[in-house]
Amino acid sequence: MSKNSAFAEFAKTLAGVYDNIEQSQENPKDFARINIFFRPLPWHIFKGPGFYSEQCYDYAPWDPYRQGIHRLTANSDTFIVENYGFTNPRRIAGAGRDPEIMNAIDTTSLKERCGCAMHFQSKGKGQYIGKVEPGKKCLVPRDGKITYLVSEVEVDQDNWISRDRGYDPKTDEQIWGSEHGLLKFKRIKSFSEEINDEWLNSKA
Repeated sequence: MSKNSAFAEFAKTLAGVYDNIEQSQENPKDFARINIFFRPLPWHIFKGPGFYSEQCYDYAPWDPYRQGIHRLTANSDTFIVENYGFTNPRRIAGAGRDPEIMNAIDTTSLKERCGCAMHFQSKGKGQYIGKVEPGKKCLVPRDGKITYLVSEVEVDQDNWISRDRGYDPKTDEQIWGSEHGLLKFKRIKSFSEEINDEWLNSKA
């Protein structure tokens, strides 16, 4: 597989909507029902491929608890999903469902979150495993404490399996996250038709 086709396949695998309804119904005490959106950004945001991501509880679809803007790049055998902070996230809440809302993104406010990129590698055809870049530099405040994020994701055409945890930078003690194990999502919609040669072309 050529470099370009491998990059396109990875982008198409990410692009979609994921729902953990099975897990939440089997064990509602420990797992809330969550939706994840990974939606291709308009090309002009990065003048290259990128995504808008959103996570929300199913009962609050327009009130996401996590939003992200990501530039997609690659380095040898690693696909890199960079993480960007941005101002006024409330203005684009719900863009996972309604892509027109992404027109409100202020490109001048985007600031890369250093240390927080996800590095993905292929583990088989159409299967990828990703981790936060090494270095313990993705810092996340939680309950008045600064923690570093350890995030792991496995994704393929049908599944998104993830685990996020936060650790004390001084002691490496786990402070928060994934008390009941992995979050297991099924893809319920694909946005792969939005991934085309024009979208993949980067002028950065």
